[in-house]
Amino acid sequence: MNISKIANLKFFYTKTQRISIYLSFSTFVLFCIGIYWGLFIAPEDYLQGNSYRIMYVHVPAAWLSLQTYMIMAVTAFIALVWKIKIMEIISIQCAPIGAFFTIIALVTGMIWGKPTWGTYWVWDARLTSELILLFLYIGVIVLYSSFVDKRQAIKITSLLSIIGLINIPIIHYSVEWWNTLHQGPTVTKFDKPSAHITMLLPLLYMFIVFNLYFLAVMIQRIRLGIYIREKNSKWMEDLSND
Repeated sequence: MNISKIANLKFFYTKTQRISIYLSFSTFVLFCIGIYWGLFIAPEDYLQGNSYRIMYVHVPAAWLSLQTYMIMAVTAFIALVWKIKIMEIISIQCAPIGAFFTIIALVTGMIWGKPTWGTYWVWDARLTSELILLFLYIGVIVLYSSFVDKRQAIKITSLLSIIGLINIPIIHYSVEWWNTLHQGPTVTKFDKPSAHITMLLPLLYMFIVFNLYFLAVMIQRIRLGIYIREKNSKWMEDLSND
């Protein structure tokens, strides 16, 4: 399919409603399967017991918090340089989704940290840099909302998104660069993963499910952004009257 056709706001808005509905329903079903797999089928960890099971939500949420930011920054760069409308919408709509994943990652990490570290929070390098990520998302949301001129708002938020990319490798490599309480890589050690295959498979499955959830919500958020931007246009009025 022609990329320029997908980037057309009218085409995207009219062709993705059904896809969004199917994705949302599928994600809910797959999420329920994944939660059952992680809570009741995956074996108990010999060190952490059942408390480790929160990783089936915590780890995918943490991954998605980084992935969403990178998508936001890349689309912000494209919007800033080439001024493609749908990229502007994608960039700004990534912010609340990324903030949501980051909050989940932080809260579930705190819940896991209490029985593991004896406290809900420490100013650990990984935790602190993840908290900074949340502030970056909030900064984008607040800055965009504070400008009446949305074209100017996109320029400012795009610059913030691009500058904030420096925090992504800090989050990812913090457990290797500094002596932290947070455990090291588990899944990305492909030669010898720390997790047993019976624990690793449901984790990878949940990562796929979280990505499907991101896609479903992203489509809905883009449609909302298109509606807000084009609600006074002729094609939107014609569509509403049909």
